[in-house]
Amino acid sequence: MAEQNQENRIVLKIEGLTKRFGGLVAVNELNINVEQGNICALIGPNGSGKTTVLNLITGIYPINGGKIEFLGEPIQGLPPHSVCWRGIARTFQNIRILGSQTVFENALLGKGYGKGGAGIFHTVLNTPRYRKDMAESTDEVNEILEFAGLTELRRERACNLPYGKQRILEIARALVTKPKLLLLDEPAAGLNSQEIYTLMELISKINERGISILLIEHRMEFIGKLADWVFVLNHGSKIAEGTFDVIKENPDVIQAYLGRGGRKLA
Repeated sequence: MAEQNQENRIVLKIEGLTKRFGGLVAVNELNINVEQGNICALIGPNGSGKTTVLNLITGIYPINGGKIEFLGEPIQGLPPHSVCWRGIARTFQNIRILGSQTVFENALLGKGYGKGGAGIFHTVLNTPRYRKDMAESTDEVNEILEFAGLTELRRERACNLPYGKQRILEIARALVTKPKLLLLDEPAAGLNSQEIYTLMELISKINERGISILLIEHRMEFIGKLADWVFVLNHGSKIAEGTFDVIKENPDVIQAYLGRGGRKLA
């Protein structure tokens, strides 16, 4: 990577981010930076506010305080589709695919959610512009399916896929939007060891394409092998950040996960 100053390398900058649900403070004055090309992990015990942070970044929840900048521009207050247009895509804890549709059709939905498209006028009238747009979209989706190892399953109904392949399909659909930052919420949840290995390979390949990644995950081995930088939340507040080797020895982190007297995180 060419030499850049640190500010220019920051893809996602969060300062003082706060979210309250009634009297509950779910996220408390959070500060994090995700640098260009990094795989960052957001970890913490259940209920620590991790998924809420992703929902705030992507505009699902309004913020109560602080600011969120993506590539130097504020994005707080934008609706989810506008956040996606700017280059942030995400997956969810619970897989959100259309089981009755094919793998290809599910992935193609990413073209409708991402920026672009011929528009309703050209679509209804099936104009040359629409046909050209569909041909280009088909090529782009097929390339992503090949990249994700789903080409042979492209005509299969999504409900017939093994669970691990459904996870991969959701990531592939996110990639179709051409993100610069990919948010993954517990991507390894429910996967067996072979599926986890395949997922880790895919995430590494995505990162090699220059896409920055912020992921939530509970499996410490997964985090240790993939993450360049780790942020640790507890009760909505950041209690530590650093490399995995550093944070796994942090007494505050160990106590948050294991309680007082815990000796080792991983």
